[in-house]
This record gives sequence, C-alpha cells and structure tokens, in this order.
Amino acid sequence: MIDVAIAQFASGSNKHDNLGQIATFAEEAAAGGARVLTTTEYAMFALPAIDERFVDTAESLGGEFVTGLREIAVRHGLTLVTGINEAIPGERRIFNTLVAVAPDGGIAATYRKLHLFDAFGYRESEFVQAGTIGDPETFTVDGITFGIQTCYDLRFPEVTRRIVDAGADVLVLPAAWMPGPLKEDHWTTLVRARAIENTLYVLAADQCAPVGSGASMIVDPMGVVIASLGERTGTAIGTVSAERIAEVRAKNPALSLRRFGVVAKP
Repeated sequence: MIDVAIAQFASGSNKHDNLGQIATFAEEAAAGGARVLTTTEYAMFALPAIDERFVDTAESLGGEFVTGLREIAVRHGLTLVTGINEAIPGERRIFNTLVAVAPDGGIAATYRKLHLFDAFGYRESEFVQAGTIGDPETFTVDGITFGIQTCYDLRFPEVTRRIVDAGADVLVLPAAWMPGPLKEDHWTTLVRARAIENTLYVLAADQCAPVGSGASMIVDPMGVVIASLGERTGTAIGTVSAERIAEVRAKNPALSLRRFGVVAKP
C-alpha cells in the first residue's frame, strides 16, 4: 500500500516556469507522503494549439528540462512522471514523450505516444512522430507496478490491456485532453472504463484550461474515484493497494476469463 499523487495545471510556453510549478507540486506531494507523482502531457511546453514552437523548444532526454526533473525527484524522494517534447535529431518533428524519473535520479521508464491526436479538428501528427510499438515499459515502487500511456491513447483500450498484461497494477495517464463539446464527459467515462475493464488503478493527470479539460482523478480498480481535482490547479493524493486489486479481481475475474489477446496491427 502506497500513496500516490496527481498534479493538474496549465503549462505554458516558459519551460523554466513550468519546471518551477512541477517542483512545487512535488514538494506538496512528498509532504503528503506520496511516493509517485504524475503531472500532465506536454508539461514541459504547451500552447492551446500545436505549432512549430513545440519543435523549436524540444529537448533530448539528456537536456536541461529532464535534468531538472531528475533533481526534483532526488530532492523529494519520489518517482516523477512528466510529459516532455522530445527532440528527434535531424527532424522537424518531435516525440510526445513521457519520462518516469526515479528517486535516485535515473530514468525508470519512457513512453512515446502511440496514437496521435488527429481528431476533433486537431492535427498532432503535423509536428509529432508516433512512437514505435514495443513491449510496455513499467516501473515498480514498493511492490506496486506502474505502466504509462498518454492522452489520446485512452480511446484505444488495447493500449491499456497490453500494459496490464505486462504486469501493471496502476496505469499512469498524463493528458492534455482538449476541451470541447462532450470532451470532459468522454474523458471521465473512458478513464473509469479503463480502470474497470482492466481491474487496475488509473492516475489520470490532465491539463486544465485553456490547454485541457481538467477533471484529473485517481480511480480504483472498481471504477471508484478516490481523489479528484475538478477544474483547479494543484495536487491530489490517493492510496493504491495490492490488497484492493486482489479483492476486485476475485469479484470480477475479467482478465482471467477473457478469450482474446491483443496483437499489433501490421
């Protein structure tokens, strides 16, 4: 049993300011006893609409921003999951990347967004390159295993199913879920659905206005919202428990009863 935290904010175009906000959230989370903190997609740099500036400000995993994340994780003794704009050498596109930084400053896992948001009038693929499908990366804290995916991937349930098949007890889901008609309803419905159908916890950390829809939440394996942030900037803490996962999976053994697996599309 460990405490975990989500952070919700609207990151902007000043990377230094964004890193400072993440540092504040990490301090709050650690003071509340959290061992893991997830912030949002595009936490390093964001604007309401994607353009060339996302490419111009991108960095490598060895760059200044991730170095700052490492320092924050070490200072507060927690694992920090954050969305960055990762530079691709020689390309005018980026990876939309999640990086999980361990309390010792090492990179515990990375994830490059698989499904790009080319929907609802938005064209993420103009400036972002989709990640390569591979074995899901996970990290473990006090016996609890965490997997990671990003925003629009939420609309593709097979992504989460592959992560739970890799042993995840908790799904970490940073997002910049764009606002619009019914969008918040889709977000809250799908977050709870992924928790229920996979009988795992979901830590869903969304950008708030104007970049995202807000409604960040921590959901347990039965779909119960145990912490939420509504529209506000800040952090929320909840407890994840291996015992709760086992209890729910005994009542609802959907993972063991299923008759289909997931394979990558050629």
